[in-house]
Amino acid sequence: MNRRILRGAALVTALTAVVWGQGSGNARRPVRARATATEPIGLTPEMRIVVGHITANSLRGAVSFLASDLLEGRDTPSRGLDIAGEYIASQFRRLGLEPAGDDGYFQTVVVHPEDPDSPKSRNIAAILRGSDPQLKDTYVMLSAHYDHVGLAGTGEDRIFNGANDDASGTASVLEVANALAALHPRPKRSVLFILFCGEEKGLRGSRYYVDHPLVPLDKTVADLNLEQLGRTDAPEGPHLSGANATGFDYSDMTPILVDSGKRVGIVVSKDAKASDKYFDLSDNQPLAKAGIPAHTLSVTYNFPDEHKVGDEWQKIDYDNMAKVDQAVGIATLRLAHALTAPRWNEAYAPAKPYVEAAKKLHE
Repeated sequence: MNRRILRGAALVTALTAVVWGQGSGNARRPVRARATATEPIGLTPEMRIVVGHITANSLRGAVSFLASDLLEGRDTPSRGLDIAGEYIASQFRRLGLEPAGDDGYFQTVVVHPEDPDSPKSRNIAAILRGSDPQLKDTYVMLSAHYDHVGLAGTGEDRIFNGANDDASGTASVLEVANALAALHPRPKRSVLFILFCGEEKGLRGSRYYVDHPLVPLDKTVADLNLEQLGRTDAPEGPHLSGANATGFDYSDMTPILVDSGKRVGIVVSKDAKASDKYFDLSDNQPLAKAGIPAHTLSVTYNFPDEHKVGDEWQKIDYDNMAKVDQAVGIATLRLAHALTAPRWNEAYAPAKPYVEAAKKLHE
């Protein structure tokens, strides 16, 4: 008798773990578990781990610090930028990522090599080492710039906080690094996470990186650069559950971005007016010029407080930003797992200079 009772209790416990009845009419009729409208679909177990480690609250914490008044607008160079750099390095240490710079996680950016007294600037870089013996010495880059424009000369509020531009991109790189570092085994290829200084000073950090790479350029298969991922209040109307890729037709990276977005409810699309125009205006450009397929992902190309003191952390849509970053995390994972590296689109005329640069890079 006791054995039958125990078996019956075990059966009830097992059934309640997989079945949910609603109301008295369904109490005795098993129903299959169903995905809710907001639950990601079409995800592998690895993708689910990545998605689960990217949250709105974590992003809010990082952006609110990076865009705080304490950092005084993160000009290149400045004390505020140095504080931001130390914060980023501390997060890489927390995740156990390999230092990739010439000074731990830091790469010294020398503006005027002939002048030893010229001002730190520093890029910050770390590597999540790949797990595949043949592919771990190839790299996918995930990048953003962590600087902004500093202080206004006059005014009651003089601090250009730069929350969306580009504390949002910086926080997103850190959040995706956290997600990918949770995977065991790690992705097949290595992932280089890099935050550039001096984007607002003519792409200074990314240009310096290409001239002084921390990993071989010919072993770098792609760069996904992140800009302005937090604000959804574009001049033409709200940009919700969507993102734009610059140079949309330039390479076969963008279909991966599109499909990765679909899996979490994000539409990655081409802005016909801005896609090619903005391709040369962010840190993807020096990498692309060197021959590496590189695109910038943004939620909006313009927003009301762009390069104004009103670009503050409280105005970010963190729930939307988390969904976009989940798509970024999936795309980065897929690029790092892919056996075939992305290629420039030879049939698209504007991509021809980058096609030629790639051929030269891999001669």
